Amino acid sequence: MIDYRPGRLKMVEQQIARRGISDQAVLEAMRTVPREEFVPQQMRDYAYEDTALPLAQGQTVSQPYIVALMSAAAEVKPDSKVLEIGTGSGYAAAVLAEIAGRIVTIERLSSLAEAATERLQRLGYANVQVISGDGTDGCEAEAPFDAILSAAGSPEVPEAWKRQLAVGGRLVLPLGPPGDQILVKIVRLGPEEFSQKALAAVRFVPLVAGQS
Repeated sequence: MIDYRPGRLKMVEQQIARRGISDQAVLEAMRTVPREEFVPQQMRDYAYEDTALPLAQGQTVSQPYIVALMSAAAEVKPDSKVLEIGTGSGYAAAVLAEIAGRIVTIERLSSLAEAATERLQRLGYANVQVISGDGTDGCEAEAPFDAILSAAGSPEVPEAWKRQLAVGGRLVLPLGPPGDQILVKIVRLGPEEFSQKALAAVRFVPLVAGQS
């Protein structure tokens, strides 16, 4: 049995903390979640490399630094209710679940949703609910959310997400067309008032409506 923890700790120190992520809850979550469990079996030796890794059907597990950056920007607290768009393998949801009270995560590809559900349950993340469905609609039944994070890029912010964000809540998503995306943080200041801040140039899979 390979012990991946030394690689995980090195990843957090060299790839995340040294790049300016200082949120201690995020750093501890990244030290705790076994990323090797969320990547394909043949990719486990690369689990702590500074890169995104491929999943089935053209999807990816985000680069560890980007997961940490988004989690820190979302300012997640122990009592937060969080919506994630694009479950993928469940890695980012697991990181968020180490910090927040409840995670609702939506995956449009039913096969990925089923696999993520099994994986998260097996690893003990009882505070995560995986929904197989269309993430562009958000999750009205669970709104409002203290934070919403999207693992898919969109040219514009879906109105459902803005509507389902609590006042004071944070929305973190890749904004812009494929190849020209900027990770942004949007804060809902009032019923119709939002602020927006650019965080980093990124490259994410595109947001797709519907379910498969």
